[in-house]
Amino acid sequence: MSTPLTPILTRFWDEPQSWTMDTYLRYEGYQALDKALTMTQEELVDATKSSGLRGRGGAGFPTGMKWGFLPKPDGGPRYLVVNADESEPGTCKDTPLMLAAPHFLIEGVAITSFAIGCHHAFIYLRGELVHVYRRLLKAVEEAYAAGHLGKDIHGTGYDLDVTVHAGAGAYICGEETALLDSLEGRRGQPRLKPPFPAVEGLYARPTVVNNVESIASVPSIVLHGADWFSAMGTDKSKGYGIFSLSGHVTRPGQYEAPLGITLRELLDMAGGMRNGAKLKFWTPGGSSTPIFTDEHLDVPLDFESVAAAGSMLGTRALQIFDESVSVVRAVSRWIDFYAHESCGKCTPCREGTFWLKQILTRLEHGQGTTEDIDKLVDICDNILGRSFCALGDGATSPVTSAVHYFREEFEAGTHTPWWEAFPPERSVLFDVPAREIKEAVSV
Repeated sequence: MSTPLTPILTRFWDEPQSWTMDTYLRYEGYQALDKALTMTQEELVDATKSSGLRGRGGAGFPTGMKWGFLPKPDGGPRYLVVNADESEPGTCKDTPLMLAAPHFLIEGVAITSFAIGCHHAFIYLRGELVHVYRRLLKAVEEAYAAGHLGKDIHGTGYDLDVTVHAGAGAYICGEETALLDSLEGRRGQPRLKPPFPAVEGLYARPTVVNNVESIASVPSIVLHGADWFSAMGTDKSKGYGIFSLSGHVTRPGQYEAPLGITLRELLDMAGGMRNGAKLKFWTPGGSSTPIFTDEHLDVPLDFESVAAAGSMLGTRALQIFDESVSVVRAVSRWIDFYAHESCGKCTPCREGTFWLKQILTRLEHGQGTTEDIDKLVDICDNILGRSFCALGDGATSPVTSAVHYFREEFEAGTHTPWWEAFPPERSVLFDVPAREIKEAVSV
């Protein structure tokens, strides 16, 4: 194995009570906050820039640069908002991180808030994750009791309050401006930009919005140094990240490794494909990224290499599918999701995802036409770059890439239902009686 795992955020997830303050303190917990409070705000921002940390929420924007976009202090408040609204199909890294080691996030929030001059930070969590919500609330309570949050933190005179807010379960609120509207009590819909959140964000004040994993990575950078972090990864994609493997692999789960590792290496760590099956297609960054096939097994999983190969690294949600799966069926399920979660604010996304859903449903039931395939691509072309936010763009990615790599399966959708071409009992992950599978398919 040429690329070893780098268990940093995940290194004590197997502790009996990994989520507690006591466990976190045994693993250098809050030492980085002590160090950060002796540094200037400029030094902290520069250290983050030097580390090369890029946003771990999908876009990959340099984190330190985002902090540096804030205007000079004007005497008014400024805010940090952590985007914990992890909602995309296949994306499952932030949730286990908050569940198993929430204090990484809490300490990161404290350091980041100090670096940008924020005195009230918010963690916006997907509302259905009640167990994670309770665990975060407990972690914040422990941090207050220990003096890591609240008034006069560590005797430095710095004050910080942290609010954990549970949303109502809308995927669109993963878009940063829709999240801010929701946090303010309004309907979650994307805002027109500019102004950007760094200038007018929460309550029309300068705001930094970062992903959970981005903020959770800050304490290790501060404690061990920017050079330590940048020594991992690739030239332009520095550091480590959590890669989420799901689907037809022997050992699905979270694998923390340097950016630039390949799927071939990750599959080796995960015990290979389930039952020795052949890899058919996979997503490098979640369902909103163009799919890859087995010809991309050796593409380095960093921002530049994945983009050069025609997709996006996104959230490193690697959904693995073997040859028992219908591509048309999988893509149709994803489009059902995007059509349902479209906020309806802009016409291309609202209408486009609706018609993608209708056409894909016909094709998966073997009732499509040859013209339907070209119509899918045409609709995607009219959504891409014309929607108000990235939801519309993301919805087109699995469709156009699937047609590119597996057009013959879409053509089969003009005469053969997916369940005849790909009997579902062959692809289920668990032993299920054939009768129950057929009943579920017929619904």
